[in-house]
Amino acid sequence: MKELIEQLTEVYGPSGREEQIREVIRAEVESLADEIRVDALGNLIALKKGTGQGKKVMLAAHMDEIGLIISHVDEKGFLRAQRIGGVDPITLTGGRVQFADGTIGVIAPEKRPEFRKDPDLSKLYIDVGATSRAEAADRLGQAVGFVRPFTDLGNRVVAKAMDDRIGCVVLIETMRRLGNSPHDLYFVFTVQEEVGLRGAQTGAYGVDPDVGIAVDVTVAADTPEAYKMAMKLGHGPCIKVKDGRMLSHPGLKDLLIETAEANEIPYQLEVLAWGSTDAAAIQLSRGGVPAGCVSIACRYIHTPSEMVDIDDVENAVKLLLAVLEGPIEI
Repeated sequence: MKELIEQLTEVYGPSGREEQIREVIRAEVESLADEIRVDALGNLIALKKGTGQGKKVMLAAHMDEIGLIISHVDEKGFLRAQRIGGVDPITLTGGRVQFADGTIGVIAPEKRPEFRKDPDLSKLYIDVGATSRAEAADRLGQAVGFVRPFTDLGNRVVAKAMDDRIGCVVLIETMRRLGNSPHDLYFVFTVQEEVGLRGAQTGAYGVDPDVGIAVDVTVAADTPEAYKMAMKLGHGPCIKVKDGRMLSHPGLKDLLIETAEANEIPYQLEVLAWGSTDAAAIQLSRGGVPAGCVSIACRYIHTPSEMVDIDDVENAVKLLLAVLEGPIEI
């Protein structure tokens, strides 16, 4: 599983530019699916047909990652950028970014003392080694992702874009291990989650599921002076109760809890004070969809060094398998 995590997290794919990561994921799941397609917005939808005696279930994990988009090129070839998703400028100085064509740039502040006092994105620039505007003019409007190598710390692993390539890993591993299921299972690898759950919104409309389950990361509140929340690394997948935009369907939440307990799978309850996942968009599709979320606790979310626990990932796969191979009565 670590090899797959490394493979997925190191691929370029900021919101709106998911082509490269989509092709990597497609290569992993195409042989596992009965049908596979890409919708108009760019979601990758892989269907595994059931026995015809169950429900239509949508499982969603987003392929996109946070990043920046170039908004200005000055006369010396230095670039200015705007956010794609929830980027915190204080995490960026001295870091590197990558364009779709592989070009690397370095992020630096204009004046470090002033930036420390007011860490605003407008005070940062990107240096791609250009010496004039003409050398870098074509970079205007291009998106960049962050560059940081995958690191194996034993039971914990660190990489950029764990949010939400780790959810994509969970879905791929679930597809690989899945036995017989009564349900038609739509594994949807969504686009543009970081800029407003856009892929999940159109994907859910197209699939029209009976039930929706998102797989994403959530804040690990187990670091020094962390926010007062219950989620921790290594304590099992988190079953969402609430986040900033949704309340999980109580029947689906209870099914996840009962299934975890029946199969002796460790789990945590997630009550998140802010943020949300694709489940919030699925929930509001068409006439409404019972939806919930299985989350992986993650430290340092929305930085280039996000950390998860391998046991949590493995147990998330086990939980989904146990739910999907049985009846879903909610």
